[in-house]
Amino acid sequence: MRFLPVSLNALLVELADLDQTLALLASLQREPLPGVEELVPAARTILVQFCPSATGVATLVRAICARDLSQQVQRGATLVEIPVRYDGEDLTEVAQLLGITPEELVRRHTGSEYNVAFVGFAPGFAYLSGGHASLDVPRRATPRTRIPAGSVGLAGQFSGVYPQASPGGWQIIGTTPLAMWDIARAVPALLQPGFRVRFVDIATLSIAARAELERVASQKYVEPAAPAEVVGPALEVRAPGLLTLLQDRGRPGLAGQGVSASGALDQGACRAANRLVGNPSDGACLETVNGGLQLRSHGDTVLAVTGADAPLTLSAASGARWSVPHYQPVALADGDVLTIGEPTAGTRCYVAARGGFDVPAVLGSHSTDTLAHVGPPALSAGDVLALRPVAQGAIVGSAELPPDDLPSVREDVVLDVLPGPRTDWFTPEAMALLASQRWQVTPQSNRVGLRLAGARPLVRAITQELPSEGTPSGAIQVPASGQPVLFLADHPLTGGYPVIACVAPYHLDRAGQIPVNAWVRFNPIRPFEAITCP
Repeated sequence: MRFLPVSLNALLVELADLDQTLALLASLQREPLPGVEELVPAARTILVQFCPSATGVATLVRAICARDLSQQVQRGATLVEIPVRYDGEDLTEVAQLLGITPEELVRRHTGSEYNVAFVGFAPGFAYLSGGHASLDVPRRATPRTRIPAGSVGLAGQFSGVYPQASPGGWQIIGTTPLAMWDIARAVPALLQPGFRVRFVDIATLSIAARAELERVASQKYVEPAAPAEVVGPALEVRAPGLLTLLQDRGRPGLAGQGVSASGALDQGACRAANRLVGNPSDGACLETVNGGLQLRSHGDTVLAVTGADAPLTLSAASGARWSVPHYQPVALADGDVLTIGEPTAGTRCYVAARGGFDVPAVLGSHSTDTLAHVGPPALSAGDVLALRPVAQGAIVGSAELPPDDLPSVREDVVLDVLPGPRTDWFTPEAMALLASQRWQVTPQSNRVGLRLAGARPLVRAITQELPSEGTPSGAIQVPASGQPVLFLADHPLTGGYPVIACVAPYHLDRAGQIPVNAWVRFNPIRPFEAITCP
């Protein structure tokens, strides 16, 4: 057992194999350790995220080393059968790779029972272990940019089903009409850790059974009922800007369904906006990128705008216009329009409305996860957001000083980082280069992560494939190109590329405000050092 440093609030436990990983996971779930907030299991690792004020690395290492890993994890009682149409693009190629016929490949895939070992990558995506020993194939050399929902794939010794259309490098051998993820279900993820799974060849089913599957697969999406007429104060979206989403503190604690926390990229700015209008600090804000958002007040409202340094203009129904400050409450009369201009520093503004937005929560949060497609849709012109009644005793906050160090394209943005967990997969020169070279934020960046480009790529010392493992926000993952990606709030729970370092938690808000084309420098604040059990 090895313990690899990840961040100031996270530790990666590396074990010998999947059986040990599942044994430790079961032990930690039966008898939770004080201060541990989230466990993200993977093939040979468990990412342990903890509260630094409640526990520490030394305490966790001692406690985890004392756990008994000799007990075999029992299979769950729940069996899920997944009908598969074996028509995948890679079926023939995989059969040739294994030296068997496609028919034999199907026979082996359907002839074994699987276990849901862990979930990750996307909500509802389950890594299934326990199949035929021969079904051990590498990922594709070049991942596909889009794999349809329901695709059944192989990677390493795992089988899996893509719950939604997404990029991916698994070898696709078939498709299933079953929905792996359905937000309308009481438990959206069809497959949970510990469930047993059996694949069934649709071609072997009766005509009646196949007809029922076709009926289910052909069911059309039913539009939800139109929202009721808004009564009381509200905000109308006159223009949504480049992208405006509802965001709050996110969905921590749902790793068991493959759901990452998501949430506002600048949590401090979101809390400040709520504080200024007298809302609870964990309330939802509008997160808007690069300006352009226009909101028209229906009735009297109070708003506050925080985050990026952007000009704010208030336009009255009479035609009068004037500038208003950010980081303080602003009263709007009926018909007034608030416009957010293009930021001069930072990139994301946060708008809170007194009373809060009257929008249904999804899995306990109003946040929109752009990778997982969980949460309310992005705002569009014409949307009307009803506001909740103001809580009794809620006090509008005093004006606050805006931050004076927002990132901009005019100067390098310095982020403190902690080497690990896979620093030793890179050459010493690569780690030195990470810290010494400037990295530019490319236009391909978004809420999933900042894609960075440097003059020289980072070179790995270990080139073998890394089994998927948990990745926190702030992880600097390095794909084969050697050009790093800095994961932000909407990143997948697990990743298959090594993470060379992680941004310190206190700089995550800063990272979320870095604009495209800005230059970033990384400042390691401690050396990399793995820990073993005493």
